[in-house]
Amino acid sequence: MSELWRLLDEDERARTAGADELLRRRFTVVRGAVRQLVGARLGRPAADVVWRRGRHGKPEPSDAGRLRVSWSASGPLAVLAVAEGRQLGVDVEGLLGGRAAGLIAARLFPGADARYVAAAPTVAGRAARCTALWCRREACVKAYGGRLVQSFGLPVAGPSPLLLAEPRPLGRGPLRLLDVPVPGPFRAALAVRGDAPVHVNVQAWTMS
Repeated sequence: MSELWRLLDEDERARTAGADELLRRRFTVVRGAVRQLVGARLGRPAADVVWRRGRHGKPEPSDAGRLRVSWSASGPLAVLAVAEGRQLGVDVEGLLGGRAAGLIAARLFPGADARYVAAAPTVAGRAARCTALWCRREACVKAYGGRLVQSFGLPVAGPSPLLLAEPRPLGRGPLRLLDVPVPGPFRAALAVRGDAPVHVNVQAWTMS
């Protein structure tokens, strides 16, 4: 934990101020691990990775060349996606409650997506479907560096992988969208801009 803390920059350390011990530990582990993995890809020490932020706050490593990075965390689980030369976004979420899932889908999702969630035969099924579609939306937003509200009208239901020809109002397409396998009561999704095939190599790390 202390080794990872020393990798963080002043802004990252400041973000842990006032947080309880669990949240501080999780933030430190995620950011420290991201720095180690991204630093290894860039061939530089983890502590020397410098972040810049896009128009809506999406962090990316400065002077990264063609490397593109996105990460997300939910509770004890975090995901990191990296690609060469293609903008991408990744998101992970813990399963929503069944009642909340139905309300979210009915109020925020377009008709086809809301009906897909409502058609699940069980409360647990509706929660799983809604969470998966929420992750897909968040991933799309991160791929474009946009805002979540821009994704609410975007239809993202369908078999994974999914090709979105025009993911407006986020931006010009096409966009490839796919679910990512993660353990436990979580769902995750990856969005990659462009119509070229996406080959995902999933690796897992466990940190004590």
